[in-house]
Amino acid sequence: MLASLRRSYAMLVTSCAQLLLLFVGFQLGTRNAWLTSLGLMATISLSAWLSALKRLRAVRDTPTSKVASAAQGYVELTGRGAAFGDTPLYSKLKLRPCLWYRYEIERRDSEKDWKTEDSGESFDSFLLRDESGVCVIDPEQAEISTRHKECWAIDDHRYTEWTLDLEDRLYVIGEFRTKNCALEFDSRVELNELLAEWKKDMPALHRRFDLNNDGELDEKEWALARQAAKRVVAKNQREIEANTDMHLIGRPRNGKPFLISNLAPEKLSQRYLLWSWAHLIILLGALIGLGRVWQSDGF
Repeated sequence: MLASLRRSYAMLVTSCAQLLLLFVGFQLGTRNAWLTSLGLMATISLSAWLSALKRLRAVRDTPTSKVASAAQGYVELTGRGAAFGDTPLYSKLKLRPCLWYRYEIERRDSEKDWKTEDSGESFDSFLLRDESGVCVIDPEQAEISTRHKECWAIDDHRYTEWTLDLEDRLYVIGEFRTKNCALEFDSRVELNELLAEWKKDMPALHRRFDLNNDGELDEKEWALARQAAKRVVAKNQREIEANTDMHLIGRPRNGKPFLISNLAPEKLSQRYLLWSWAHLIILLGALIGLGRVWQSDGF
């Protein structure tokens, strides 16, 4: 339960697990059935209440940092979303350029109930930009809340898609770390990989370095190719050294909440506050019901 809670807390909040347990209690009507149903309701509500409080405290108590000056560890960032790389991500159903998407396809069965036929979400990284710098966001295992939701029906199928859109104002809280790319640059490995890539197109390699046009690369000509490859690797290394630090934010290793949203922090905080109260009320109701059933002789 906690893993799915971390992935999408809203899915647990809007689930009918507690209503189903209440229905089972009414249907069976026995003392043991009510004790089991109410006990499970109380357990689910307690877990959800503690999780809501955990998220509420994370949002309220974690100060907002700038990308360039953020400390290594658990931080809160805000900024504009941007695509990572030259090729944008497209949503599964609407095929719209976006930062992230989740989708669900449901089919109406003979009993007019909606059954999930297919669902999923993207895990491609994207960027957060503020006035101080850029941070790469790895959304895997994040709890993502978005105001962008589209739902439509065609014949017996219903389609729902959630997205984070390009240029959305993003709020992210997670584990921040800075990676020094220059330290990880291995010029020997890069040279071998570049030469291997060049060898895949031998005609182009011959056009560049086969000086006597005999269709072969002799020792001298191959040395020229290696020198050219070394210059390319050196250029790449200089470019990396000019911008050595890459900032990333992802799932905390200590189990703290990893939240991504295009909602304002104040609205997100209010949402967790309402959820915590809702689960607390359900928890207290289930406990009161348990007490009455336990003391009742009417079953």
